[in-house]
Amino acid sequence: MKAVAYTHSLPISDPLSLQDVQLCEPTPGPHDLLVEVRAIAVNPVDTKIRRNVAPEAGQTKVLGWDVAGVVRAVGSAVSLFKVGDEVFYAGALQRPGGNSERHLVDERLVGHKPRSLSFAEAAALPLTALTAWELLFDRLKVPQRASAKGHLLIVGAAGGVGSILTQLARQLTGLTVIGTASRAETQQWVRELGAHEVIDHRQPLHAELQRLGIAQVERVASLTHTDQHYEQIIEALAPQGQLALIDDPAQLDVVRLKRKSLSLHWEFMYTRSLFETPDMLEQHHILERVSQLVDAGTLRTTLGEHFGVINAANLRRAHALLENGQARGKIVLEGFD
Repeated sequence: MKAVAYTHSLPISDPLSLQDVQLCEPTPGPHDLLVEVRAIAVNPVDTKIRRNVAPEAGQTKVLGWDVAGVVRAVGSAVSLFKVGDEVFYAGALQRPGGNSERHLVDERLVGHKPRSLSFAEAAALPLTALTAWELLFDRLKVPQRASAKGHLLIVGAAGGVGSILTQLARQLTGLTVIGTASRAETQQWVRELGAHEVIDHRQPLHAELQRLGIAQVERVASLTHTDQHYEQIIEALAPQGQLALIDDPAQLDVVRLKRKSLSLHWEFMYTRSLFETPDMLEQHHILERVSQLVDAGTLRTTLGEHFGVINAANLRRAHALLENGQARGKIVLEGFD
């Protein structure tokens, strides 16, 4: 089967950083679905692993943790899906990724694709929707009802996670949603997704909030460059407020949170699959709920750019754009040569 993989950790400018390869088609285990991959999306985790995790000598590594496709075979213990089902999912980091014509995934991590979306539109959603959902409802424990009051500041609201988090917070809670974005086109994107207010994170966040008449916020979701914004986030947070983050700052001085009794929450969407936690099936339920919300018109796809067919050249372009920090929404590729 066709796939895109790498053999050495190289800069994305190197033509060998991602290569078109031929691999054997995998065989499903008891809980696995064998999925015919129709579309994929690219995430920052792909670029981080490519740069930092080299395969063993003589081996290849396949990236890709956002897939939409069709079930072609099922394992002996599968009960949630059948052959022919259209599905979408983010999968598990410890297994080969989905940048291949066929892909194995544990059914407990999979949802039925929204009927109203194309495969490309659906591929933009799983990883970021799971991350945003878990951050908002599992980590920050915001109630899913209009009576949930207060403010949520989303730092980096125009990116993949921010694009769906903005929608979830606006549509399923009563929070006042303030997103940050630095360019006119990304600020407009965040407004279209439902943010009540948009501010520029190139400016001091606390001053930007005060310009809107907002003295402090109760919750912050920091999705990018947390280390750069950390002092401003602490200043912007109200006493006993909550900070949730998903990125990888080199260091954080947590003692700075003590004076205000601020709580820190880390969201890593792969924790459930990595440790095979007893509630791993919850990711299936979240994706099923997201699919229903999309088909009801409550949520929209966060597809930002379509980069064409799935091949090494197009994936190198996608990685380069993500590494430059210029992406809006999700980058999607569809079909094989």
